[in-house]
Amino acid sequence: MATARYLSHPQVQIDPAVPVPDWGLSPVGLARTQAFAGAPLLRATRRIVSSAERKAIETAECIASALGITVETRHAMHENDRSATGYLPPPAFEAMADAFFASPTLSIRGWERALDAQARILREVEAALAEPGEGDILFVGHGGVGTLLLCHLGAEPIARKRDQPGGGGNLFAFDAATRIVHHAWRAMEEVAGQ
Repeated sequence: MATARYLSHPQVQIDPAVPVPDWGLSPVGLARTQAFAGAPLLRATRRIVSSAERKAIETAECIASALGITVETRHAMHENDRSATGYLPPPAFEAMADAFFASPTLSIRGWERALDAQARILREVEAALAEPGEGDILFVGHGGVGTLLLCHLGAEPIARKRDQPGGGGNLFAFDAATRIVHHAWRAMEEVAGQ
């Protein structure tokens, strides 16, 4: 049975003057990705499907290069749309993220509703999984929509308690055929030796 994995990009280079979708990986995020790219658990990966945001593409391309495969991009795999507020300093961002998960049917200060973001990421993942192919598949994206996907796969309500640990660079795995979750968010370093 093929395994599907969803990996969130690790640490980014924060620049309030640059639109968030255009942020790239920080040196720490890049180093973590390079170390993870050779993980034994990735050897059966035959497809990498990434969000089109720069930080996700940089993560995906690093791993794809190590595996000798190409990256497919899906533009609708982007993080929840937060363009209404743009960059928020960490304390303000965390408060907004709490509200985003706590009220999934509401648009908080113009942010995309969690319910809509969940439906969007689910459509993209299902469309990719419906395409023919063999071997494992790695989705590379973002923590927010990744958490929404994980909530759906686990048949759980949208809740921030399911969110990834801080720093990004976490993944969860599920059966590509049955969609049964194998494990929730774990750091790249934790699963690298598996």
